[in-house]
Amino acid sequence: MNKLTKYGVTALCGSLAALSAANAGEMTVTGGVDLSWTAMEQANTGNPIGMGSNVSFTGTGELDNGWGVKFAVDATNALAYSSANVTVTVPGLGDVLISQGLSGTGINRMDDITPTAWEEAYGAGLGSGVDRVTGASGGAGFELTPTDLMPSGIVTRLHFSPDVGGSDAGDKTGGANDTPTNAGWDVTLTASGDATPDGLKIYGGYSAIDQDQGSTTINDDVTEWTAGIEYAVGSFTLGYQYSEEDNGRASTTTGYDNTGYGIVFAINDDLSIGYNNYQSEQVGGNTIEAESYQIAYSSGGLSVRFAEQDVENNSYQTASANQREGRTLSVALAF
Repeated sequence: MNKLTKYGVTALCGSLAALSAANAGEMTVTGGVDLSWTAMEQANTGNPIGMGSNVSFTGTGELDNGWGVKFAVDATNALAYSSANVTVTVPGLGDVLISQGLSGTGINRMDDITPTAWEEAYGAGLGSGVDRVTGASGGAGFELTPTDLMPSGIVTRLHFSPDVGGSDAGDKTGGANDTPTNAGWDVTLTASGDATPDGLKIYGGYSAIDQDQGSTTINDDVTEWTAGIEYAVGSFTLGYQYSEEDNGRASTTTGYDNTGYGIVFAINDDLSIGYNNYQSEQVGGNTIEAESYQIAYSSGGLSVRFAEQDVENNSYQTASANQREGRTLSVALAF
């Protein structure tokens, strides 16, 4: 996105200044708006016009000891709080991220990254109720990306949350958690560039979350894993991904098996078309299948996207109301 405003600042915030005085940095504000029209078959209620907005505030600087610091706060519609995070870059080690409400951490950044021209098969307005891997990203946590210790083309991330289900807390308002029963950790790895043949990317991740097993309904911890492959050749990008969740329940919806694949053809630098398919099998239950044909055009801060979508067995239910077809036209402006 383009910068709305840019100013010089002498410190990022009080807590960072306590670590070491920061050199002059900068604060940027970026934002955008998405306008959409969603038409659903057999739907006779609801206004088809949708609008979403987002604003991000980002501060960057460098401490006197050479450490880089980045602070970000994100807001969604009507300036509703979304997430906040601080990234400290330590020379010789890599990045240390402290996050609150940041969904793109741990294995959750890989919940579904199959190729699309615009959105995932289930993500363009129809809704699906698909259960995907989320890992420990639900709670405030730490993530280490040891970039300076890894070979070129290999990215490894280690994420830990002391209480995955705990709500975000302000400064000095967190609760005691000496023996957490819902602590979780994730590890992810991506190989591309110098580590693989040209155009090939391989990725995967694993997550484990502690659960109190004193109940007859819970007999194990939560475990999730995913693996995928993507290959770009000429104007085509193809990808396949599999993920699996065991939620530790003794019975009734004990887990999910998910499969996704996609193909995108770049007609030129601005125009792409694609197909995406995603299937989620509820162990002992039903299977959701979503598919979407997409076309996307972008020029500068303007993006125009269209998706033709079909979702079967929304929320793992087979009733006729859970079979959905529709199409969405979206226009996005970035500032």
